[in-house]
Amino acid sequence: MDLQKNKDSIKIAKLYYQEGMSQEAIAKKMDISRPTVSRLLNHAKDHGFVTVKIDDPYEDAESLASLIKSKYNLKDCIVQHASYNDYLNIQSAIGKRTAEYLTQIVKSGDKIGISWGKTMYQVSQYLEQSHLKDIGIIQLKGGISFSHVDTRSHQILERFAQAYNATPRDLPLPVIFDVKEVKDMVEKDRHIKSILEQGRQVDIAIFTVGTVRDSSLLFKLGFLNEEEKTRLKKSAVGDICSRFYNNTGEVADEAINNRTIGIGLDALKEIENTVLVAGGEHKIESIRGALEGQLSNILITDQYTAQALID
Repeated sequence: MDLQKNKDSIKIAKLYYQEGMSQEAIAKKMDISRPTVSRLLNHAKDHGFVTVKIDDPYEDAESLASLIKSKYNLKDCIVQHASYNDYLNIQSAIGKRTAEYLTQIVKSGDKIGISWGKTMYQVSQYLEQSHLKDIGIIQLKGGISFSHVDTRSHQILERFAQAYNATPRDLPLPVIFDVKEVKDMVEKDRHIKSILEQGRQVDIAIFTVGTVRDSSLLFKLGFLNEEEKTRLKKSAVGDICSRFYNNTGEVADEAINNRTIGIGLDALKEIENTVLVAGGEHKIESIRGALEGQLSNILITDQYTAQALID
């Protein structure tokens, strides 16, 4: 073995790979020809002095998606690469990917049920104009809030309706009533009853998950008192369409659930395509509980969240 050739090849490899010098610059520095530099770089690779490792985030994402799909028995799973582990960045990445995914699965005549929330707002921002016919857009839960916090439910509904040339069917109601009897009475209204029934009959339901913490959107809307929030923090891991559930996807608090208007968790399971769009470290347990309870059969998330879901 030519010891000097090995040393020269290693020196050149360091200049080329570590210091970023061009082959021409290395040739001048070492007073050798450019083809000699190229041959010595190949020598370094051939003898194992240099190894090339390519990290393909998209290939990793596909592997994660396959593992999650198998673990939770999903119809489909999309893991979107997020450039860094920041919640706003993740929301934007998965929102855009969901909008793209909808162009693949929505067909003329489909009825789409939507929820609201910050992640859903991101999805709506990335929707492209569709040329499909006879699309229905139905709000799956009430969207009126009497607090200073904006749910953006109206903007989300309008954006979906505009993208699909559809007349939006909204639920002009608070999502959680103070009294069960009032909620029961409102549900008997002919218009409300019709919207609720349409929500149960959609072909595709798209929603995110909420968390059970003081900073969560649903906790800030004024529907729940402090005792109820404390109760939910002990029994629930998240909410879908404002229905709180535990770590196995079952209703966490019957009393609050009975005051909530919109699609129920059992009805959600009957829909053909249930698309859960969610990511972020603080949502991992919420997502896991939803998947364990089979509240969704399609998941769109990021690689950081996906990794946590299979650990």
